[in-house]
Amino acid sequence: MGATLAVEEHAGRVVVTLRRPEARNAINAAMIRELHDVCADLEERPRLLLITGAEGTFAAGADIGELRERGRDQALQGINSRLFDRIARLPLPTVAAVDGYALGGGAELAYACDVRLASPAAVFGNPEPGLGILAAAGACWRLRELVGASVAKQVLLAGRRLDADDAYRFGLVAEVVPAGELLKRAHALLDRMARSGPLALRLTKLVADAPGGHPVTDDLAQAILFESEDKRSRMDAFLAGERR
Repeated sequence: MGATLAVEEHAGRVVVTLRRPEARNAINAAMIRELHDVCADLEERPRLLLITGAEGTFAAGADIGELRERGRDQALQGINSRLFDRIARLPLPTVAAVDGYALGGGAELAYACDVRLASPAAVFGNPEPGLGILAAAGACWRLRELVGASVAKQVLLAGRRLDADDAYRFGLVAEVVPAGELLKRAHALLDRMARSGPLALRLTKLVADAPGGHPVTDDLAQAILFESEDKRSRMDAFLAGERR
């Protein structure tokens, strides 16, 4: 366990719990460093990732005290955005289990994950303009891709917050489940992912995230998979089951 995270190893996955209860799990420099360490581990040894927050909050934003002291040079470093981009590019799928507030940088962290689940108490929002800044760690384009331009602008420009029902209706979250079942349901989703071939998952994520898309990209990824032993053994098992 780090200073700001609890990191647990499970079969085929890593579970990260944001843990700064005194600051409603606000994302500070120490948490960013620790999350980079998690990313480095998952890049070296790919596994599924589940991110959640402790004590009924996902992350209520970035640490405002730290943001207050940042200037132009820190903005150009993209301190938060580089981390969230790294999470988005992790080799295998990532899931955010959101209970309570996911605001500002906390919302942007959730947006960077591949799939989001929410409790009925979940609230997503980007209030950065009210603090004289913009949501510069991915929200201005990731949220548009997730919910469409109109809803994204309501959140980013008009300060609209999306509760769990809104988030589900707009496709931001895959499912809304009671808080007490949230992690269990997230693990069930990861179990379902884990039953797929890891190389197939990895290449599917690469192709799905590739800008623009192109049939040649699909063909090249499929060519790799068609030559894999995992493909042969899985198809043999499928055909053997059909013959029974």
